[in-house]
Amino acid sequence: MREASVLFKDQEAGVLTQHDDGSFTFCYKDAWLADNSKPAISVTLPKREQPFHSEYLFPFFFNMLPEGSNKQVVCKLNRIDTDDYFGLLLTTAKFDSIGAVRVIMAEVIMGGVIMGEVIMQGIINEQV
Repeated sequence: MREASVLFKDQEAGVLTQHDDGSFTFCYKDAWLADNSKPAISVTLPKREQPFHSEYLFPFFFNMLPEGSNKQVVCKLNRIDTDDYFGLLLTTAKFDSIGAVRVIMAEVIMGGVIMGEVIMQGIINEQV
């Protein structure tokens, strides 16, 4: 099982899980559901308490993936199987995504802070 945090404008909106059988679940965080000012991340994934289940990666997330030669290059450079859509999503949608939604490893968030960005900011500050 692999889990990823789904961020909307750098705030954790939910969790995307790939189960051992290859199926997927997306569930909104309780705090996101409770706040009426927070939108659904997609029209196809409206805010609700019940998790969404799918045999395949949800189309909203699948459409965030690179295609064609870009996909081939990303997979080769990062040693990702071309059929590993979840791994590809984690690699490409953590920083470079179109729109307000990003997908990062679940354990990267600690206490509401995105650790990778804190580390990168620290490195940038040291170099300046």
